Amino acid sequence: MSAPEPTQPTLRRVRRFGVRPKRDLGQNFLIDSNILDVIARAAELTPDDVVLEIGGGVGVLSEHLAARVAHVHVVEVDRSLEPALRDALDPFGERATLWLADAMTLDLAALAPAPTKVVANLPYGIAAGAILRTVEQLPTVTRWVAMVQKEVGERFAAQAGTGAYGVPSVLAQLACEVRVLRGISRQVFFPVPNVDSVLVGLARRAGAEPVPPALRAFVQGAFAHRRKALARSLALAGAADRDAVRTALEALGEPLDVRAERLAPERLRELWEAVAEAPRARGGAAGEPEPGA
Repeated sequence: MSAPEPTQPTLRRVRRFGVRPKRDLGQNFLIDSNILDVIARAAELTPDDVVLEIGGGVGVLSEHLAARVAHVHVVEVDRSLEPALRDALDPFGERATLWLADAMTLDLAALAPAPTKVVANLPYGIAAGAILRTVEQLPTVTRWVAMVQKEVGERFAAQAGTGAYGVPSVLAQLACEVRVLRGISRQVFFPVPNVDSVLVGLARRAGAEPVPPALRAFVQGAFAHRRKALARSLALAGAADRDAVRTALEALGEPLDVRAERLAPERLRELWEAVAEAPRARGGAAGEPEPGA
């Protein structure tokens, strides 16, 4: 006699389609349906929204979203999950599009209709990169709600001067208001992960422009050598001339030996603009290190 079919939607679909979660893809499927409503409320979904979901899994969140918005784009790299996702999305017809592709290489700008929100239970390995990529490449998106590893969420929301503050914090906060919305129990996932998760929310700032590639490189260079002074780190990373950075820091009233982690995102943007506007000093990173370098 066969075991009765599970009542929980995720487990039912996992069993029906013989799904075996792949650890190398960071597959941890949601099994607590109450969390679906929490996510939908946090995303402030409207009937006019077009949602991008990265990491569709077996489609339980996908169908929850599709029932509430004008269109949902679901991106899933694991082709073995296609039958389960088709089962979830086919009832919605042209209101749902399944992309069997890598979200880190998919041409996001070509998605039609253009997404207005990103809602996802993100695979841990790509969470930070996926969020930043959508922030930069999808200017039509105004809000993000994603389940991510606790440390990733804390880095995105971190303030200057804290240990978690770094490149993801700056790049996200230059474009968005970022908050950790709530902790998520490990027990709401199958299989149970060995890390904690949080629900993180981002809301694009009114009038915020995409971060230019040159500013992104500047921020990455600023944090490339966290224990060194900012000017020295940028020089070592080849992102800016040390003397030009020191001149700009002085003009902004900042200590010459300040480290990147002490400057808020907008202050780092101001510094980048000041360095970009000043003539490049000769000599690059050569010379004696400044105090604290």
